[in-house]
Amino acid sequence: MLDHFFRPRSIAVVGASRSPGKVGHDILKNITRYGYAGAVFPINSEASEILGKKAYPSLSSVPHDIDLAIIVVPPKHVLAVIDQCGERKIDAAVIITAGFKESGLEGSRLEQELVKRAKQAGVRFIGPNCLGIIDTHAMINASFAAGMPVQGGIGFFSQSGALCLAVLDRALPDEIGFSKFISMGNKADLTDTDIMLALAEDDNTKVILGYVEGVADGRKFMEVASLVSQKKPVIILKSGITTSGAKAASSHTGALSGREAAFDAAFKQSGVIRAHTINELFNFAIAFAHQPVPRGPNAAIITNSGGPGILAADACDKSNLQLIPLHKEYVDELRSFLPPVASFYNPIDILGDAGSDRYERTLQTVLKDERINSVMVLLTPTAVVDVAATAQAVIRVANALDRPVLTSFMGKKSVEGSAKTLLKHGIPNYDYPEEMVASLNAMYRYHVWRHKPAKRMQTFEDCRRKAERVFAEAQKENRDRLNDLEVHDVLRAYGFAQPKSLVARTSDEAVAAAKGIGFPVVMKIISPQIMHKSDIGGVRVNLNTKKDIERAFFDITTRVRNIMPTAHIVGVLIQEMVPRGKEVIMGITSDPQFGHLIMFGLGGVYVEVLKDVSFRIAPLSTEDAHEMIRETKAFPLLRGVRGEPEADIEAIEHSLLKLSQMATDFPNIVEADINPLIVRDRGHGVIAIDARFLIGGE
Repeated sequence: MLDHFFRPRSIAVVGASRSPGKVGHDILKNITRYGYAGAVFPINSEASEILGKKAYPSLSSVPHDIDLAIIVVPPKHVLAVIDQCGERKIDAAVIITAGFKESGLEGSRLEQELVKRAKQAGVRFIGPNCLGIIDTHAMINASFAAGMPVQGGIGFFSQSGALCLAVLDRALPDEIGFSKFISMGNKADLTDTDIMLALAEDDNTKVILGYVEGVADGRKFMEVASLVSQKKPVIILKSGITTSGAKAASSHTGALSGREAAFDAAFKQSGVIRAHTINELFNFAIAFAHQPVPRGPNAAIITNSGGPGILAADACDKSNLQLIPLHKEYVDELRSFLPPVASFYNPIDILGDAGSDRYERTLQTVLKDERINSVMVLLTPTAVVDVAATAQAVIRVANALDRPVLTSFMGKKSVEGSAKTLLKHGIPNYDYPEEMVASLNAMYRYHVWRHKPAKRMQTFEDCRRKAERVFAEAQKENRDRLNDLEVHDVLRAYGFAQPKSLVARTSDEAVAAAKGIGFPVVMKIISPQIMHKSDIGGVRVNLNTKKDIERAFFDITTRVRNIMPTAHIVGVLIQEMVPRGKEVIMGITSDPQFGHLIMFGLGGVYVEVLKDVSFRIAPLSTEDAHEMIRETKAFPLLRGVRGEPEADIEAIEHSLLKLSQMATDFPNIVEADINPLIVRDRGHGVIAIDARFLIGGE
């Protein structure tokens, strides 16, 4: 896809410099010093030769074909260079130059013109404001980084040039191998999705790493990531997740959503593995780059120290991995050569005096059990252990198998050399057991993603048609929310069961409504200005008599007038008292990059305090709805505890799918909550007690 960036037969450095320390000099030096076999043309109007290469005053004066242009001229000259690229039929450029949209309004205008001119010239480009690109297999270092990583299977792209330098600085001493290293800069033309697609097709890349601060088109990102992650693991470190902007959210869903929730949902739905730190990014990368993905969750731990073994076991317990006991046949085999006081189950503690032979034989025995999908080997450098010999023993056994083996040789000075030896032979080593477990768990979760069945999408006929009138009327009146009666009609259109309800404008009407519905009842204030009724005392429950109704009507209306004197009070809503059930919340909120998010969580007034919620991006598949419910800490309550019956979880899933379709049917929904949604016992459905909808223009 991007052959001229990574397989160029010739490279021109426009802005090459004779002065060491200048970017144009360092880039040319890096291209020539690391073994690039193609032709290199320095472009400098004031030099005849730079670093032993004949220099040319302009691209047009080079008497040879050029595949790739590296542009390091001042920003005001970049447009002219792009025009020259078009004239010379150079279709690939890396624009190192800064001073574009990152520098302010004038730079932003210049970048817009750059995109326009490049499109007219037929030039695709990386940048501007970037570090450059590296391809270790093509021996290209067209960057101003201080070093060249060793060849390997990790393809890395980053929006931040500084992070590229930090990652490279970490990789060089540890000899972590990369295939490609791409600094994206401002992403004015080629974006993360373009690079992911290119790396997916690159035979030298086994795992794709990325650092992103934002994506221009969230839907396209998800579409591409879903395709790429089926071929290769995609691991992303995302920054800038602490806010969703300056808007004041009016719903629970809006208050709980944000960039964090949106990106987390997008990654889950597209198979992206999320790293939360640079260290985690490296940890996951070396595991995927060097070891096969486990085919199941069953892991074994071999250790010469009880403490680290327990730490690893604890980490497994918090992950998707399972520590199963070995089959009796292999336990007996372990007993035949391990000391009697060893632990023969899982973790397998072979004691502090274990030598390399004991490690090797134990590892061989454990791997005979075909139910074990992966093994983690821990070593604490005791006085008697030969660390180097143990590393070689692990290498001999692990390299003969197709199951992942990860190690944690703990310490620093005494294990440093052996850690590098292990990695050279394809076995990742981690400083601490928790890092090792987290990396193996990421690999297993990727296996699960790769083997998920195709998503099933469920649609509900005629719902949109039945609700269109409500939204059209609200838009016609230029309102930003639906009133209570409209909310009732929309929920009914999408098949949500609701309590029997009647509107009352006077206390007499309220009494009559209560008698018509049947005591006991609930009373709620109706006002287009009031979203959260309970927050201002606008709800009364368990009203059993005429006197209760009259008193509640007076109390509610008086209180609301005192607190919100400008609010228009339509009246009150009288509803039947619904039998008790489990309260959940579900909602819709709009994200500028990904579209509508669907939220699910524990309901009631404490949802924003407990924040026990999960998000997915609409439209939801049946699998998405299934996973959302099970992600919450409240899920065991829905399953039933201490003899309580199981809630109707299938009805919750059905409701999430209907809400997802509503969000897709009506893009002008800005925020919405159904809270609480009462979930009755299994087989008895759900009831939407209260809801609110904020809307905007189409």
